[in-house]
Amino acid sequence: MRPVWIAVASSLLTLCAVFVVLNLATGEKKVEQRLERLYATDEPQFLRAMGNLLGPPILQGNKTEVLVNGDMIFAAMLGAIKQARRSVTFETYIYWSETIGREFADALIDRARSGVKVHVLLDWVGSAKMEARYLEEMKAAGIEVERYHEPHWSNLQRMNNRTHRKVLVVDGEIGFTGGVGIADKWRGNAQDKDHWRDTHFRVEGPVVAQMQSVFMDNWIKATGRVLHGEEYFPALASRGDQAAQMFSSSPTGGSESMHLMYLLAITAASRSIHLANSYFVPDELVVQALAAAARRGVKVRVVTPGPDIDTEVVRRASRARWGELLEAGVQIAEYQPTMFHCKVMVIDGLLVSVGSTNFDNRSFRLNDEANLNIVSEAFARQQVEIFEEDFRRSRLMTLEAWRGRPWQEKALEHAASLFGAQL
Repeated sequence: MRPVWIAVASSLLTLCAVFVVLNLATGEKKVEQRLERLYATDEPQFLRAMGNLLGPPILQGNKTEVLVNGDMIFAAMLGAIKQARRSVTFETYIYWSETIGREFADALIDRARSGVKVHVLLDWVGSAKMEARYLEEMKAAGIEVERYHEPHWSNLQRMNNRTHRKVLVVDGEIGFTGGVGIADKWRGNAQDKDHWRDTHFRVEGPVVAQMQSVFMDNWIKATGRVLHGEEYFPALASRGDQAAQMFSSSPTGGSESMHLMYLLAITAASRSIHLANSYFVPDELVVQALAAAARRGVKVRVVTPGPDIDTEVVRRASRARWGELLEAGVQIAEYQPTMFHCKVMVIDGLLVSVGSTNFDNRSFRLNDEANLNIVSEAFARQQVEIFEEDFRRSRLMTLEAWRGRPWQEKALEHAASLFGAQL
């Protein structure tokens, strides 16, 4: 008979293996074949596909303001919170203590004490650096605070599923989304390596109700409580001339929505693709779609982080996948001044997609994500101008330089790329 300790060790190893397998699998089928190009972005069928396949309809009458870098972003978000009259709903991945964390906590606490209904949903991993006293102070002021997928025996199989969404809705009328987290490295104006480059967006109009619904999706999952009524879903009048939709993806339902959106947009592109993304680790289908676009004459340009990046393995895994793209004529440039954390795609100077989504498998299939799609030539033109400024501050990678990398770099990048499914 085997010693008891061997049996116990064997059982523990089995449990660990089951835990890992459950957390690495999404439980859903994924898109496995390259999409056939059936229409262009300027054809009505493109917008029908974007609305019907992704879920929420594209709504008219919206107004979106771009906010560039922390000083502008945080001022707008805090200003909206401080003017809240009925409700504040806030979901985010990164929330650390630091000075900006204190400012947000104080603003939310003040509104709650004034009778505003305040609900905050934080990812458990992303808010790990948040001091417990912040949570205690918020709860004492009447704020409902929840942490998404905090470790518990009932959700161990979901530990690898994080909410990466960044959604703030004030009074059900003003929405914010983009790439920024609540931490001091987002402060400033990307003026040095201690202050990151990022973009966020302020939204008004009917699409804000869809943004609120995205928050409610995970709020219900985390709490089982439904928030509804005029405080959260007021009647929304037209605020501008933009068409827009806000949609989400999650491994617990619709994990392929984000992946599919990018594939649809890239496949339909006829003239240009401007892609700014902080973690650019495309899978084989996306590589094929981008390369095919470049080969049919679409101008494809990508800005991604340079040597200043918070996750070096992501940069190495990204570079390992550039060969086919560069051969097809895709221009890839690495941002030099500081960490580049933007998540913006512009297709044909018409469609702008912004939100929390990184260009990698973790965002496409493992995390909960949310993106805002805006259909507006004027707004797209503005985003392209911002992209061009970022591109000018980036270092272009040529095919010759990529092929001539030292073998040590190639080996490390290949090794990092093997973990692409989890990046």
